[in-house]
Amino acid sequence: MAYSWAMAKAVKKKSTGTSRRKTAKKPSRPILSRLGRFLLRCVTIVVAVVTLLVFLFAFVNPPITHTIWSEQRRVGAVERDWVPIEEIAPVMARSVVAAEDARFCEHWGFDVEAIRAAIEAGGKRGASTITQQVVKNVFLWQGRSYVRKALETAITPAVEAVWSKRRILEVYLNVAEMDEGVFGVEAAAQHYFGVSAAKLSPLQAALIAAVLPAPKVRSASKPTTTIKRKATRIADGAATIKADGRAACFQ
Repeated sequence: MAYSWAMAKAVKKKSTGTSRRKTAKKPSRPILSRLGRFLLRCVTIVVAVVTLLVFLFAFVNPPITHTIWSEQRRVGAVERDWVPIEEIAPVMARSVVAAEDARFCEHWGFDVEAIRAAIEAGGKRGASTITQQVVKNVFLWQGRSYVRKALETAITPAVEAVWSKRRILEVYLNVAEMDEGVFGVEAAAQHYFGVSAAKLSPLQAALIAAVLPAPKVRSASKPTTTIKRKATRIADGAATIKADGRAACFQ
């Protein structure tokens, strides 16, 4: 009986030791669980904030963007003067659409045909729509990265669902950089030609549109031969989309 009692005690100790060893591994699970909950909470907060801003900016003009803030820090001061789309020459709106996104009124934020053409060209040409550019300029940052592109892809449908096409174009015309440190078409019109955005001629509008999307290396007031040719094509395109109805969603 003494032998049996000793054996039972040894088995009990072994069992208790094993149980303790198993128990010692359990604290890692709560840590992972808390980390998962924290990350989920962060994602939820970001989604909520972006959703709120999407709805807010459908009616309220963005006070500043990351791009404007960054450029202001870099050059010291920027030129910017927000104007409603009613105070912008209609030909200016048609010109940027003709230059950047001729199917603007026909897509829901992504131009599938342009994406397919960009893939076939080996990525040598862009496929971003005006809506995507607005999302990048207003909610995100410049530069190429998979993270930024993923966020842009996620936010673009929300903007298309909440904002009107006219509102999307209005914001684009006021936040796009059109020369170094010059943001928006009103500031660009004054900077290049000394007139208000409402007084832009078809040629002036086409020249401003022609500097996009590389305003730091192109000039509308001192255009190269290449820019002049591009402006001529944009002017023709602006007249075409007016005639065939592709400007109906914002005019």
